[in-house]
Amino acid sequence: MNLRPHRRDPADINLTPLIDVVFLLLIFFMVSTTFKDEARLRVQLPEAQGEEIPAEEPEMIRLVIDRTGSFNVDDRAVRDRETETLVEVLKERLGEREPLPVLIQADAQTPHQAVMTALDAASQAGLVQIAFAATRVPQADSESDPPSAGLSAGPSKAEVAE
Repeated sequence: MNLRPHRRDPADINLTPLIDVVFLLLIFFMVSTTFKDEARLRVQLPEAQGEEIPAEEPEMIRLVIDRTGSFNVDDRAVRDRETETLVEVLKERLGEREPLPVLIQADAQTPHQAVMTALDAASQAGLVQIAFAATRVPQADSESDPPSAGLSAGPSKAEVAE
């Protein structure tokens, strides 16, 4: 007489059909997917020949943001850093004329939020032509300065010497 309980063999899960189905789905999606080249834009700019003609500087609104995040519109200080105040100043500067282009000149140390506030205020004032001013970093001598010296966050050699 056998009194020990009969142990069942553990159930095996066969993964082969699952792997086959996953591979078939992968092949199906790879074959049915199309990649569009329309997303890439190829732009070939025209080349100009001839002499340069000095252009008149168009009338624009100059918005300067200093390193503390304070705004100046056409060399007039804005009383606070609120978006609503900047919108009022921009609308007052614009008057009844058509929308003018806005040139944003921000200090390199300006907080990102101040630039976003300026963009938001310009949009709320109905100004859609916005440009950012930048200055070109002067080329350093290849022997005295490494190429990344203009991009570093620390002081340059000239600033340390002073």
